[in-house]
Amino acid sequence: MKPQSMLLAALLSACSYAMAATPEEQGLAIAVEADLRDQGFVDSSANMKMTLRNRAGKESIRNVRVKTLEVNGDGDKSLSIFDEPADVKGTASLTWSHADKPDEQWLYLPALKRVKRISSKNKSGPFMGSEFAFEDIGSQEVDKFKYAYLRDETLDGSDVFVIERYPVDKNSGYTKQVAWIEKDRYVALKIDFYDRKDSLLKTLTASDFNQYLDKHWRPSTMEMINHQSGKSTVLEFQDYQFQTGLSDADFEKNSLKRLR
Repeated sequence: MKPQSMLLAALLSACSYAMAATPEEQGLAIAVEADLRDQGFVDSSANMKMTLRNRAGKESIRNVRVKTLEVNGDGDKSLSIFDEPADVKGTASLTWSHADKPDEQWLYLPALKRVKRISSKNKSGPFMGSEFAFEDIGSQEVDKFKYAYLRDETLDGSDVFVIERYPVDKNSGYTKQVAWIEKDRYVALKIDFYDRKDSLLKTLTASDFNQYLDKHWRPSTMEMINHQSGKSTVLEFQDYQFQTGLSDADFEKNSLKRLR
């Protein structure tokens, strides 16, 4: 997180959002607070079930191991290893997220026995046939966006802030995102994604949150619905573990071919 972002958050926390801050300052302060509350998890791992649904409702299921490493002063590193079904077994995706430059991403395809780098210009492409884009799977660093507070409202019984965030990266597939941030836990319950024509493209909802290490909240279920294609993807997480001793060596692109 940049020093100016931290300073602004500290200043705004001393007064009401509504008193003096502009909508842009309020939106940024909410994003910074959400980021601050999740700092310190160090690393995490989980098992993920990915369910792909087409417009007709036909499903295909993939089982994935996911790992994340917190990086101080920059974006997190994340790794996804596909175990089932057989046609994707051994496929692995690695992301080095960054706060102020494009993420670095690689995909290992066992059928080709090679590691493919994902161009930053193709970050809006689908991740493994899902409704999640490559830019969706990296950590959502504060400085990747500009912000504006819209309003307060209630969503499914929870009091939320509604903010807009605008991707800074010109290669983003989105013009803006509208996020519903729960006031109590500062977690995103819902995000609407708008395409380059400024039309509603997708909606992400997160539910069944659990708390870990007495601080960090993670959803058990995330669903991304594509309003334009009629397709959807559901991610279900189990067996979360934190602070297991993962290091940079576990997130090297040269090791993707050797993952099991």
